[in-house]
Amino acid sequence: MKNLRQATKEDIIRIAEIENLGFPESEAATLTMFKERFRAFPECFFVLEINEEIVGHINGSINDSPELPDELYSDSSLHCPNGKYQTVFGLVVAPKHQQKGYASLLIKHLIETSKSRGQFGIVLTCKDHLVSFYQKHGFNHQGKSDSTHGGVSWNDMLLIF
Repeated sequence: MKNLRQATKEDIIRIAEIENLGFPESEAATLTMFKERFRAFPECFFVLEINEEIVGHINGSINDSPELPDELYSDSSLHCPNGKYQTVFGLVVAPKHQQKGYASLLIKHLIETSKSRGQFGIVLTCKDHLVSFYQKHGFNHQGKSDSTHGGVSWNDMLLIF
């Protein structure tokens, strides 16, 4: 049984575990970072459960402009609760549950939630191999990002509602 829901404080350890399965250490948020982010913007964390096991998550903060500067990853005080744009810091599905459409369920849920909250759109960065995934969900490729997060190359993606 699938259940998409807002995350709770008790979910943070599992969210961090999945993050570390999906991202290299240089890019992954730590448990401490997740706890700090969750304290600042719990309304921006969602999990997907399959048979009561959390198999994926999506999270990010809210920004007032359609960009995702690297500072947002490390400074939770930059979260703008009444901002116009939802950001995505991470969308991760545990490896043994990938290729089943779960990442699509998570991004669609965030899109619908953001629309219902009156936001203007969603902004994120992704690696080259994920550009087409986000384009299938309505995002426009804005080009190479200025981001140096984790020491790798990123692409700016923007979805305007």
